[in-house]
Amino acid sequence: MGYAAVMPLLLKIVVNAFAVWLAVQLVDGLRFTGDLLTLLVIAAILGVVNLFARPIVTILSLPIVLLTLGLFLLVINALMLWLTIWISGVFNLGFTSTGFGATFLGALVITVVSWIGEALFGRD
Repeated sequence: MGYAAVMPLLLKIVVNAFAVWLAVQLVDGLRFTGDLLTLLVIAAILGVVNLFARPIVTILSLPIVLLTLGLFLLVINALMLWLTIWISGVFNLGFTSTGFGATFLGALVITVVSWIGEALFGRD
């Protein structure tokens, strides 16, 4: 992997880490008790979850996504954040949620921040 291939990946992880940090700051019910390196690991986990699990879940739920005119994608984002929280719990990374409401709101924050990051830095 060359420099040109690694930098966009690292930038995406940093944007995800910032998005998770901001979600924890803004959403009551999301908690993170760790350092910057742990936050970057959680961001990488979120990236892997979105890379592998999200397309499968989206395809399997395509009828309901179409029926709700895409609004169900917000629920899918919350499920991907929940899966990230669960994986981070397995590895004791200190990222927790008090329930689906907090996870849903956190996913909204992360989605908006990621969208802004893609608009500023590009998708690659």
